[in-house]
Amino acid sequence: MTEPADHHGSDPRHHARTLQDMLNSVIEHARDDITKVSDPKAQALFETTAEVCAGLATAMEHYQQQKPAWQ
Repeated sequence: MTEPADHHGSDPRHHARTLQDMLNSVIEHARDDITKVSDPKAQALFETTAEVCAGLATAMEHYQQQKPAWQ
């Protein structure tokens, strides 16, 4: 049986949303860990991780909304 074209399995926006949710979890975890460690290098690494993931999460959101950059 053929699945409809907009089924979650074939809809790239669904997958982008799933990835965005995962990235947001990483952002939250990385920022929480900044307060748990005292090593400045680790803190910088975790903050950089959060910032990079935030950029990717924003790109996923823009893709889902079909912003002009993705048209």
